[in-house]
Amino acid sequence: MTTAAAPQAGAGPWTALPLFPLGTVLFPGGLLPLKVFEARYLDLVSHCLRTNEPFAVVHIRQGSELRGAGSGKTLLEAVGVLAHVQEVDAEQPGILRVRCTGGLRVHLGATHQRDDGLWLAAATAGAPDPAVPLPAELQPAADALGRAIEALDGQGHHPFLQPHALDDAGWVANRWCEILPISGAAKQRLMALDEPVLRLQLVQDYLQGKGLL
Repeated sequence: MTTAAAPQAGAGPWTALPLFPLGTVLFPGGLLPLKVFEARYLDLVSHCLRTNEPFAVVHIRQGSELRGAGSGKTLLEAVGVLAHVQEVDAEQPGILRVRCTGGLRVHLGATHQRDDGLWLAAATAGAPDPAVPLPAELQPAADALGRAIEALDGQGHHPFLQPHALDDAGWVANRWCEILPISGAAKQRLMALDEPVLRLQLVQDYLQGKGLL
C-alpha cells in the first residue's frame, strides 16, 4: 500500500485540472474509494502520487464518460470537488484501489477531452465551508446522524473520516448527503450550496418528511 503525502492547502486556479467524472457526488470532507483500471486514470493516480496534486471529481449530468458508450454527448456539472489521493493499493497488475478525500469545491470553466480520454477543465477553487455551530433547531439531524454512525460502526462500516464533527452544520449536512438514498442530481444540488445551514435544513426537512426524525 502506498500512502500519499498530506494534501497542500493552496489550490488553483487551474488551466487544465484533471477531472474524474462519476455518477456519484463527492462532498468536502468525504471519503471516496475508487477502483481504477483504465490507462488514463492509472496515469492520473500515478501523477497525483508523484506531485501531491489533486484532481476533481465531477458528477455526470448527461451521457457517459466511457469512450464508445454510444450514449451521445457527455455533459458534466459545473461544480465539482477536489479529490486528494490518500492511499493506493495494487490489487493486481493493472488495477488500483484508491482512497481519496474530498477537499474544496471547484467551479469549472471550459472542458475538453485529451486524445487518451482524460477530461481537463479550467477551474477555480471555491471557499471552504465556514465552521458554523449547529443551530438548536437542527439538533435532531445531528442526533440522528450520531445514531447512524453508531449503527454503521456496529456493522463494521466506517464511511466517515475522523474526527467526527457532530456540532458543525456543514459536516453534519455533508455526511447525511453521502448516505441518503437520493438521486445524484439531488446530491449535486446540495453539494453546490455554499450555505451549510441551508443545506442541513433541507436534509432535516427530508428526514422529517420520510418519518426518520
